[in-house]
Amino acid sequence: MTALHRQMDSPLSRSSEEGTIAYFSMEIAIRPDMPTYSGGLGVLAGDTLRSAADLALNLVAVTLLHRKGYYSQHLDEEGNQTESAQPWHPEAKLAVEEPKVTIAIEGRIVTIRALRFDVHGVTGHTIPIYMLDTYLEENHPEDRALTDHLYGGDGDYRLRQEAILGLGGPRILNALGYAPAVFHMNEGHAALLTVAALEQRLAGRSLDTATEDDFKAVRDRCVFTTHTPVPAGHDRFSREQAERILGIERTNLVERTGGFHDGLLNMTYVALRFSRFVNGVAMQHGKVSRAMFPEYQISAITNGIHAATWTSDEMKEMFDQHMPRWRQDNVTLRYAIDIDGEQIHQAHMAAKRRLIQAVEERGGTRLDENVFTIGFARRAATYKRADLFFHDPERLVRLAREHGGLQVLYSGKAHPADQPGKAKIKRVIELARELESDTLKIVYLENYNWELGALLTQGVDLWLNTPKRPYEASGTSGMKAAINGVPSLSILDGWWIEGWIEGVTGWAIEDREDEAGEAASLYEHLEQVILPTYYKDHDRWHRIMRSAIALNGSFFNTQRMIEQYLLNAYYPEQLVDITDESLEPALSH
Repeated sequence: MTALHRQMDSPLSRSSEEGTIAYFSMEIAIRPDMPTYSGGLGVLAGDTLRSAADLALNLVAVTLLHRKGYYSQHLDEEGNQTESAQPWHPEAKLAVEEPKVTIAIEGRIVTIRALRFDVHGVTGHTIPIYMLDTYLEENHPEDRALTDHLYGGDGDYRLRQEAILGLGGPRILNALGYAPAVFHMNEGHAALLTVAALEQRLAGRSLDTATEDDFKAVRDRCVFTTHTPVPAGHDRFSREQAERILGIERTNLVERTGGFHDGLLNMTYVALRFSRFVNGVAMQHGKVSRAMFPEYQISAITNGIHAATWTSDEMKEMFDQHMPRWRQDNVTLRYAIDIDGEQIHQAHMAAKRRLIQAVEERGGTRLDENVFTIGFARRAATYKRADLFFHDPERLVRLAREHGGLQVLYSGKAHPADQPGKAKIKRVIELARELESDTLKIVYLENYNWELGALLTQGVDLWLNTPKRPYEASGTSGMKAAINGVPSLSILDGWWIEGWIEGVTGWAIEDREDEAGEAASLYEHLEQVILPTYYKDHDRWHRIMRSAIALNGSFFNTQRMIEQYLLNAYYPEQLVDITDESLEPALSH
């Protein structure tokens, strides 16, 4: 009976009894007015912490401050992207913590302090986020700028930042009185925390003296989530950089434990070598990751979104009416299947009008609320294939003319150094100008961010996603759309493989042998099913909206995701296999 009780114990109750979980991420989207994130990784981290607060987890988070943000995007008439910094005033929004710690970077002593932001959950529980800062008088001028720019500078700058996060973060937590039982690395940027944990265990002894027992002790405390489905996306540094910035002793330790690959310091391998649990961020991404790293056991925990953050005000009001505890229990969104379709439609139309107003204010284009509107917004990387929609321009113009009209809203930033990504943006803007007519309007909205992302996912009628397989690790924008009753038309990659029910939650672009075939599938869906249903069969369209909320919204959320982390990653040793013979007598009753 004791074993059965242990199996059926709530993982949430265990989280308050066990030691602290320390969640490390290079970027976290905390608030819209704090430019501490660049895109999906940071938004996921922020949503994770909001759900952790809702669930009252014993968890703290560590990130960098990013005093000058990521960047603001500017697009000229021709579609050329330029960038400017996003300076903000952290001291006006954050509490400065008293302890300071030091680490050695490139032979210099760098002092680090932490500024705190508290995330408050729906239950009243608070989770602190400690944001590391080197802008201190005692630091060398070059080191003061190390917590300025998210993903800025060159490889040296990146490795120094990862040293601050990975080596400095555990020291700050120790100075603040934390003794984490679990370190969770959200992507490989935080991998050096494993070295810091080992240094703490050795208590001043040389890293050269570390034994396999020491390595196992660190491994038993670490879990790692990888987000990148291509080898080139993993942070790698030369041996010269590693020795110069981290020091020879740390470099030798990392090499001895298998953190070098193809002659380079590879942060993913460092994290893999020192983690007892590793996961990809969707079922398909787990498969891709196992193929990339076949010598490791890699699980999958599919990403989600924080439901209350990304749901429109009108949808929230409707959910409160029909499912009053949906914020505390996201699974309750399943019962949206019983909400009247017309009520869902009206809530959606309020969000669509708000989006239309924002589009006009931002760019002067006036859209029609009665015209079918598609949204495509994400990081402007080439594999996202923003221009696949334009593969057959004549067919696109024709289907808009013959099926009641079409409005398409694009948005997304390219990394400042990503010239091919910038070229994609320019190409989309050029095509939009060439193809615009009375029945086809295409707008590219500059400076994609939290607020614009919310407007788009809440207000469009269809979410479009066209990545080249298998490069979409998960994706979460379609999840945000779904919880607002917006179905997806997407390549079967990332999360959509799990969320797609043809004609129920949305539609799948067929996996054909070339881009022409995939574009043809996209057009066929619009011509034969989507546009005719939207314009001529309102009841069916409303049922699809309702199913997107009930079937996708109730599952693809960070509340469910965190519960899976608790069960599989953080405290798996607390669970007993349901097939254990000791349970059979109890189960037989």
